[in-house]
Amino acid sequence: MPTPHAPTVTGAAVPAGTEQVTDGDDECHTAPSPSGGRRRTDIPVLAVSGGLLTAFVLAALIAPTATGDVVNAVFTFVARWFGPLWQVLLLATFGVALWLGFSRYGKVRLGGAAARPEYGRFQWVAMIMSTLLAGGGVFFAAGEPVQHYVETPPYYEGVKSGTQQAADAALSQSFAHWGFLAWAVLGTLASIVMIRGQERGMPLRPRTLLYPLLGERIRHSRLGAAVDIVCVIAVVAGTVGPIGFLGLQVSYGLSAVFGISGGYPVQLAVIVLLTVVAVLSVASGIDRGIQFFSRANIWLAVALMAVFLVLGSLGFVLDSFLGGLGQYAKDFVPLALNRGDHAWLGSWTVFFFGWFLGYGPLMSIFVARISKGRTIRDLVVSTAIIPPLATMFWFTVFGGTGIFLEQQHPGSVSGPLKAVGMDAAVISMAEQLPMGAVVAVALLLLTITFVVTTTDSMSYSIAAAGTKTGEPTRAVRAFWALLMGAAAAVLILVGDGGITALQSFIVVTAVPVGFIMLPTLWTAPRVAKEMAREQNLPPAGPPVAAPEPEPSAPGPREPQA
Repeated sequence: MPTPHAPTVTGAAVPAGTEQVTDGDDECHTAPSPSGGRRRTDIPVLAVSGGLLTAFVLAALIAPTATGDVVNAVFTFVARWFGPLWQVLLLATFGVALWLGFSRYGKVRLGGAAARPEYGRFQWVAMIMSTLLAGGGVFFAAGEPVQHYVETPPYYEGVKSGTQQAADAALSQSFAHWGFLAWAVLGTLASIVMIRGQERGMPLRPRTLLYPLLGERIRHSRLGAAVDIVCVIAVVAGTVGPIGFLGLQVSYGLSAVFGISGGYPVQLAVIVLLTVVAVLSVASGIDRGIQFFSRANIWLAVALMAVFLVLGSLGFVLDSFLGGLGQYAKDFVPLALNRGDHAWLGSWTVFFFGWFLGYGPLMSIFVARISKGRTIRDLVVSTAIIPPLATMFWFTVFGGTGIFLEQQHPGSVSGPLKAVGMDAAVISMAEQLPMGAVVAVALLLLTITFVVTTTDSMSYSIAAAGTKTGEPTRAVRAFWALLMGAAAAVLILVGDGGITALQSFIVVTAVPVGFIMLPTLWTAPRVAKEMAREQNLPPAGPPVAAPEPEPSAPGPREPQA
């Protein structure tokens, strides 16, 4: 059964500065550096995190089987014993975020009462969506609903496969993985804490998440360095995987559609091309490369959705979206907290929740970097509500079309999915549509641009996590993009297992990251309350009526005639 641990997993995913600096121009600062001219790059954090990645790659290259066995054993233990904590944490994060967004604290302006947004709403949401959705938004969107359709998830045991009820259940389960909870943990409470820390002079680094608890001493402590390193490793593990699998997926797509079977040379060429583009993009800064690719991703994604709706079955997709969304709403809390089948949960729900949680700190850096001037309500709506709804419709367009084709021709999508993996599902689906070759190439192109966006934005975030003050330098940004590309290129020499092991390792690193993110459940409301007070927002409760004016004292009585 293909699972997120299968050799064709792609992932999502997930940059900052600490002072007002012209993005992309390392010499143009508008405020003096508190470091007083000292080196901005935190060499120990850079060296340790980069060294650990290099050590993992070498271990996988020298002893791939032993490395994979160790990682899988630790992964199984972690998923079993920490999975319940992550499920509760993600659900609680979504609940607290909704409460903050739609309470009086929703009017709090992030960055101060005078702050104004740096980016338009479309640009802002496009950067957020492109960074998280990544290549997984293409390949999981097609393969996961079909997988749940042909093999009913344990929570929906008893639902007959091959029916419309099975289609609704398959989409509902996919929504539970990629919907509201995933987006909330990546862009709400932690981002609020990050922006508040920056207001107080803290850098946009993972350690700032602990600032409301530990105060100024977290800035230069060993604990702060450990927090940064753990969070960097988690994101690197989750980003190298998609880069490597992209090479494998494009190679498979070229072979299936055009009969081009290039093996490792083709895979390596794809990774080199992606790495070069990511380096150029991240070096140009958020206002250029990242923003350009984000807009391109959204427009190409919209165009592909339109193509699938026209060439596939519009009626079936719309019916399935409403049915799946209704089922998801009905089972929202039970799906989030389901503990029925530990093995299945470890391969699917807990894996995804651990993966997204591992991205949380650095994704919150990126969201904080681009969200100053927005209100908390803006932040919650534009990260935890609009993107998940768009993602769920996206999954229905692709997964629903796959289910429709599977119903028309049993085995046409599930067969390649079972034999090869997630990448085969989307290619086999595209080949059954009119102009299948063109559609398949467009899907591969979209996957490349999504992974480029994730790679450059995460290179930016990782570089920021290792920067003491100000914007990360171009050299450090480029270093991380190059290092992740090189790691992916080396790991695919080992075979699919090398990258799968690294990607599984993100769930292991999610253990400490979960404890770093846990305090945001109460520190985010606390800092929101502080900001509301500073911005003179009215207190909670019904409006108080103005007191009645005192009656004026009567004048002297007029003498009566």
